[in-house]
Amino acid sequence: MTTDFPSFEIPGRVALVTGAARGLGRAIALTLANAGADVALGLRDVHADAGLAEQIEALGRRALPLQMDVTDPGQVRAAVDATAEHFGRLDILVNNAGIAPGNPAEDVTEADFDATLAVNLKGTFFASQAAGRVMIRQGYGRIVNVGSQAGAVALPGESVYCMTKAAIAHLTRCLAVEWGPHGVTVNAVAPTFVHTPGTADHLADPARRADVVERIAALHRIGEPMEVAGAVLFLVSPAASLITGEVMLIDGGWTAR
Repeated sequence: MTTDFPSFEIPGRVALVTGAARGLGRAIALTLANAGADVALGLRDVHADAGLAEQIEALGRRALPLQMDVTDPGQVRAAVDATAEHFGRLDILVNNAGIAPGNPAEDVTEADFDATLAVNLKGTFFASQAAGRVMIRQGYGRIVNVGSQAGAVALPGESVYCMTKAAIAHLTRCLAVEWGPHGVTVNAVAPTFVHTPGTADHLADPARRADVVERIAALHRIGEPMEVAGAVLFLVSPAASLITGEVMLIDGGWTAR
């Protein structure tokens, strides 16, 4: 039995965060850097990191902005390969990129359906596949998928988004079982509504905001990006070495009701 105390630091690790330019991705990238990791930034537009690389470097870590539209498997593979080549390894992948075009189910267009699946599912799978190949060779890896409470509860007007997040939860379990023997853990976080550019329009409506706050049953407040980033850090840290195939709800009590 080991007597080492749990560690939440990740010095010397190399992480790749998709959708890193803003919101949850930005908070996660900074949190991993603060804990000791060098961070590759997967960006839909490599020129749009809005000073994130400089912030990471100010923390004493290395940053690598990369062109990575997750709907393009070629860009995904190139970004993963560039990360491993530049830093010499790839220890952590955070699949954060996602979209949520809202529409009543009867009004969903094929274009919206295809776009949501392309980012949320296709992007997550092929980024995991590319990173998984590197991690299997290393005999070590940590993958965290950013799901949503929408994978566990129904959100009106978000049927396709909810479907993709439910699928991500099960993909997480499948990859965890398949890659566990190679030293790779795969987990997911499932946040409630968090203050990000992606939720700003929804939460700007007073009635919808009041409904969300009421449904966050225990805490009755909107989440903050760093509250999600902390859970991601835990799952990639040595403290979570026995956890895999789990979906961690970060919902302020929404689903406890």
